[in-house]
Amino acid sequence: MTTKFPKDFLWGASTSAYQVEGAWADDGKGPSVQDVKEIPAGTTDFKVAADHYHKYEEDVKLFKELGLKAYRFSISWSRVMPNGVVNPAGIAFYKKLIQLLIDNDIQPIVTVFHFDLPVWIAEKGGWENRETIQDFADYCQVLFNHFGQDVPLWQTINEQNVMALAGSVIGTSQKSMKEKFQENHHMLVAQALVTKQFHEGNYKGKIGPAPNIASVYPASDKPEDQMAALYMSALRNWLFLDVAVYGKYNHNAWHLLEKIGAAPEITEEDYAILAAGTCDYIALNYYNTMTVSSYYQKENKIDQQSGFGIPGFFQTAENKNLPMTEFGWPIDPKGFRFTLNEIYSRYRLPLLITENGIGAKDVLTKDGKVHDQYRIDYLEQHIAQMGLAIEDGVEIIGYCPWSAIDLISTHEGITKRYGFIYVNRTETDLLDLARYKKDSFYWYQKVIADNGLGE
Repeated sequence: MTTKFPKDFLWGASTSAYQVEGAWADDGKGPSVQDVKEIPAGTTDFKVAADHYHKYEEDVKLFKELGLKAYRFSISWSRVMPNGVVNPAGIAFYKKLIQLLIDNDIQPIVTVFHFDLPVWIAEKGGWENRETIQDFADYCQVLFNHFGQDVPLWQTINEQNVMALAGSVIGTSQKSMKEKFQENHHMLVAQALVTKQFHEGNYKGKIGPAPNIASVYPASDKPEDQMAALYMSALRNWLFLDVAVYGKYNHNAWHLLEKIGAAPEITEEDYAILAAGTCDYIALNYYNTMTVSSYYQKENKIDQQSGFGIPGFFQTAENKNLPMTEFGWPIDPKGFRFTLNEIYSRYRLPLLITENGIGAKDVLTKDGKVHDQYRIDYLEQHIAQMGLAIEDGVEIIGYCPWSAIDLISTHEGITKRYGFIYVNRTETDLLDLARYKKDSFYWYQKVIADNGLGE
């Protein structure tokens, strides 16, 4: 099957600061919540990660060889403003990285916040504290002032919906639903305020949110399961995008929050800020769809990608039509096409895929190879469906799979690898941190060169 991708399509790849950089306390960087959280036994922390901070020149050279047109990465708030004051060394690092990308014809795509709240903010109450809204706006203004002319695509907050719904899993929150959705509301207001600032600064680029979107299937054709899917989708997806695009809460999501006593307190000023700070495009992370039935049990397993149940509304159900990754996530390439169409038909804004990929226990052979055909198969199937979505009429700016290089998974360490480039280390031993090109590297290199899958 041959699909024509736009000639300026951004074939890229993604990482995040705390998962790839290391250098957790170097050059004036302060700690983030990811640096101090409790790590599962037998799993590495984030202190060295892939040591991208010290090896970024080598890594960008590999990104250039791969053929990347774009590199989506995040900036560490605690590196740039470790105690609320600008750290010149932090600014200098990102300035060098961004310039090197530009020099290599790789478009920098920046996420300003990716799960790594500075400890000094967390100690003041984190996102539950209204003051964090202005702290975030001040931080973003520093970024815009330094990098606003060089970065054409910005994302405000990575996977805000995952932080709200599965914060206990990813190490960002351990609070009640009421507290989480008050935090979440403050994030939405902060995002809108920053978006407004960006527009008023007349920067040349675009800015938007980056939620993790998973279309929701009803478990059966029963009417109550259809309604369950409607409510799960409202809470999981549209709550976050409706505010970003329309400046208003989704009515189904708001009704659900009211029913479970989790509706946030909103001021008149909040309403005004939300309405005034709407996005230019939508970035999204896609890994799989979700399936739900009407609520029938009390036991809930909360996972980053599988979800949970809310009495009276929905219950996560297994979809027996989908294979699973070795880490237990469904694989649904056709659902990718469905999700892209669903988002575009609701919002009619350009879409950028900022994460999509498969975590696996890659093996480095004695001759320095990594034969990851499973990753090639996964990405090929998803790219094919993305191509069909473009044929359907969906406007897609680019595709930045997770991840450019092996990094530390949020709660499953280096064992769960995603990259096109293998980093030679284990959970307990840093080894030499050497970089090796996987089979998927050469495959993706050809996809980019061909601007698609070809025949």
